[in-house]
Amino acid sequence: MSEPGPIRKIVDKAVEVAEEVLPDSRPEVPGAPGPESPQVEEPAEPRSPLPPKPDQAAPRTVSATGRADGSEPDLRAQNGEFLTTAQGTRLPDSNHSLKAGPRGPVLLQDHHLREKITHFDHERIPERVVHARGAGAHGVFRSYGSAANVTKAAFLAEDVETPVFVRFSTVLGSRGSADTVRDTRGFATKFYTAEGVFDLVGNNIPVFFIQDAVKFPDVVHAAKPHPDREIPQAQSAHDTFWDFVSLHTEATHHTLWNMSDRGVPRSYRTMEGFGVHTFRLVDAEGGTSLVKWHWKPKLGVHSLTWEEAQLIAGADPDFHRRDLYDAIEAGAFPQWELGIQVLPDTPEQTFEGIDLLDPTKLVPEELAPVQPVGLLTLNANPTNFFAEVEQVAFHPGHLVPGIDVTDDPLLAGRLFSYLDTQITRLGGPNFAQIPVNRTHAPVNDMLRDGFHQDAVHSGAAPYKPNSLDGGCPFFAGAGEHAFIEHPVPLPAAAKVRAAPASFDDHFGQPRMFWASMSPTEREHIIAAYTFELAKCHEQAIKERSLRVLAEIDPRLCAEVADGLGLPAPESTGYAPGTPSPALSQIGRTWPTAGRVIGIVTGPGGDLEALTSARRAVLAADMVPLVVAPTGGRLTADGADPVAVQRTFATARSVEFDAVLLAGAPAPGADADGGRDAKAGIPSGGGVDPRVTLLLGEAWRHAKAIGGWDGADRALRAAGIPTDAPGVVLGEDGESVLSGITELLAGHRVWDRFPAPPPEVG
Repeated sequence: MSEPGPIRKIVDKAVEVAEEVLPDSRPEVPGAPGPESPQVEEPAEPRSPLPPKPDQAAPRTVSATGRADGSEPDLRAQNGEFLTTAQGTRLPDSNHSLKAGPRGPVLLQDHHLREKITHFDHERIPERVVHARGAGAHGVFRSYGSAANVTKAAFLAEDVETPVFVRFSTVLGSRGSADTVRDTRGFATKFYTAEGVFDLVGNNIPVFFIQDAVKFPDVVHAAKPHPDREIPQAQSAHDTFWDFVSLHTEATHHTLWNMSDRGVPRSYRTMEGFGVHTFRLVDAEGGTSLVKWHWKPKLGVHSLTWEEAQLIAGADPDFHRRDLYDAIEAGAFPQWELGIQVLPDTPEQTFEGIDLLDPTKLVPEELAPVQPVGLLTLNANPTNFFAEVEQVAFHPGHLVPGIDVTDDPLLAGRLFSYLDTQITRLGGPNFAQIPVNRTHAPVNDMLRDGFHQDAVHSGAAPYKPNSLDGGCPFFAGAGEHAFIEHPVPLPAAAKVRAAPASFDDHFGQPRMFWASMSPTEREHIIAAYTFELAKCHEQAIKERSLRVLAEIDPRLCAEVADGLGLPAPESTGYAPGTPSPALSQIGRTWPTAGRVIGIVTGPGGDLEALTSARRAVLAADMVPLVVAPTGGRLTADGADPVAVQRTFATARSVEFDAVLLAGAPAPGADADGGRDAKAGIPSGGGVDPRVTLLLGEAWRHAKAIGGWDGADRALRAAGIPTDAPGVVLGEDGESVLSGITELLAGHRVWDRFPAPPPEVG
């Protein structure tokens, strides 16, 4: 028998520990809120705070000036078994205010009331203007050393391991918005290197809406909810967005990516990342190269269907957060390879006719292959979301020797904006001293005082030059790993508000992107544009947007125009694009580790077969979730009980990558439209209508479906042909799972989507 995978090992260990502590508790899937299961009665015996869960980690314990003290990471956590004030005074009561008699009035001298309420009143800080909705995790980056010939950055030398913190996010929505909206995603990585912090702050789309940072307030104001009604939330399907991008056509390339499947990723774990801008690397001899950064997920790049994204936004707005945190807790650690496209650093800063300073352009991988330089593994969840995910502060100007910026005009503005915004969000200039932001390199910055100063500086002379502090701190040279800006020669020029002529091509790369899409992906793009533009109120904006689409592709424009009931305009200069196969998400196979398999069963089923199937899913390093009419445990004579993770009332197809049917479950006791609206349409064949609904959704979303022990009856009740693509029937769960796993490697059963109409022209 093969060695158990990490998910199986983690689950088995969790069960073993739980049975030692609480024999009736079996945390067989990730998601338990605490390290121990609670008792029914409120605890009364004083005890110290519980430790973090095994999947959690805290920022490394370094001082405000980067000095490691060897303390445990939970040193900053609460301690002691008794409730205290902020000053450590123990409290006998926190349920009642101090009153003059039981009926009051409340006394002003109640210092505990004042402290508790005052702190509560100030618990929130301003959310980010963009990227407010996010999730983050700790991890480690191990360098392959393959970048050592182009950069002297120490963390990219061979076999160097660097702690990291990564934050994923949506761009437009508020902190309380849904995860699965159509939007660009942020992918920001903080490397705690020995030479200081390096922040790689990028997106899951390699290009941006604008070429110059002076337009950043415009694109954000246009994409955010309308200022009068504050709607719509977290989406671009409204007039102000399309008004802007149809007039500001340099946004066309990014908009097309956003309307593709890239706008609704399946998971943060299956999402690419890009540095967007061109950066400059400097080697040990002072030689330079221009590079573009890439994060390539080991599980492949996969997306949701639009219907799935909408269903999930209502059923589980925290879907991407939950998926990330559950995967880490289960031991299915997400991984990405960091890669670079290395380009010659010429005075023109162009490559194959592409202006490398234009952030609305990418370099096709066929022209400059992505060279892997290291592996990122996320292996620990945050201990406290606010302290870590909300307070982490990224900045493209956090650089280390060997990595420098270029004259990209959008990047220039970001170098100012990111630093400026932290002062408001985090209460002053000392945000670098918040634990999650602290560098692991020694700090002697001569910066003093200000809000939230945690360091206790010594010395009398925080200035240079000085003699009172013995001249310390001293300036470093290149031999001491100083960060020295590369001396790029500048041509004689006049001060102008202008862009180079090479920035003027707004449609060449969108045509390349469209030409690179598979027929299925093109259908999704057509549907996305049709949906979004149909949400606009103003007819003129729809017509103007169609003019932009006509410059990308005639069929794209004609199909969207037909959906809007408008005539398709003619292009003024259309030319077909040259495909770049790396831009398509379809056509390759990927690892299936961490995929979620729903196993649907009813009462009276074969528990031994169900247990065997569940074990087979775990052995394949995937996560099984048993779905049954009610919660609790399934029991039968002579068989081990099986824990139920989802009920027919709570389960939806969108949380499963594939569905296994252990029979044809009969209607549950609550299969009543008055109690559960999903059961409102009865199904035939004596099958629970919520099961047929789940199967119908999985079928429409091109997911693999398998079954045994009469599962064909449930499929027929759902109107699904048993011989259709992606349907696997067999004698038992283990044999069925083998076929399902093979299908999962392609993410979806793409053959199930109907063939699109023939191309125009």
